[in-house]
Amino acid sequence: MTGTKWLLLSVPFWVILSCLHVQLTNAQMLHPNEVTALNGIKKSLVDPLDHLKNWGSGDPCNKTWTGVICYNTTLRDGYLHVLELQLLKMNLSGTLSPAVGNLTYMNILDVMWNKITGSIPDEVGNITSLKLLLLNGNQLSGSLPDSIGYLPNLDRIQIDQNNISGPIPKSFANLNMTKHFHMNNNSLSGQIPRELSRLPKLVHLLLDNNNLSGDLPEELSEMPSLLIM
Repeated sequence: MTGTKWLLLSVPFWVILSCLHVQLTNAQMLHPNEVTALNGIKKSLVDPLDHLKNWGSGDPCNKTWTGVICYNTTLRDGYLHVLELQLLKMNLSGTLSPAVGNLTYMNILDVMWNKITGSIPDEVGNITSLKLLLLNGNQLSGSLPDSIGYLPNLDRIQIDQNNISGPIPKSFANLNMTKHFHMNNNSLSGQIPRELSRLPKLVHLLLDNNNLSGDLPEELSEMPSLLIM
């Protein structure tokens, strides 16, 4: 009998079953770091209508926590991950926790039409898989994080109908996949960065009802896909 066969036979059967159980359990669970992140997000929000009352009970993917949509299969690490966070129109207030940046496999962050205050966390820039960043219709303030400009897969950013101030970051000129900038009805100031003219796929550039100043960069007329400004 070879050494390998002897080793397999010498392992108690209950140990093998235990290992299989761990593997199967992991395959059905959200990654612990993301569970912690969701709990941090809930802690920073005020939820007067108890829309999130089932958060904290069981696994977020298997118990279907309100607004949490997971991938339907595990990834290489053996865990499920959050695909979308859909919290629109839930009368939520409070702030958006920096813990959101730990949902690093997420495609859609949607907290539209609530009453969320505070600033946009810089940690949003950690979610490199993000395609839709939908924050419009809240009471967010402060400036736009430079880190958003380094999201390589971002298709749409909607921050309209908030109280965002300060300049448009020049880093936004790196958003080569972005088609929609909806930044109207805020308090943005300064000039429109001429660097935005480098964006090859931008279709909508909505900046009305802000405090912008200076000349309109003529380079914007050269944008190949722009339809509405």
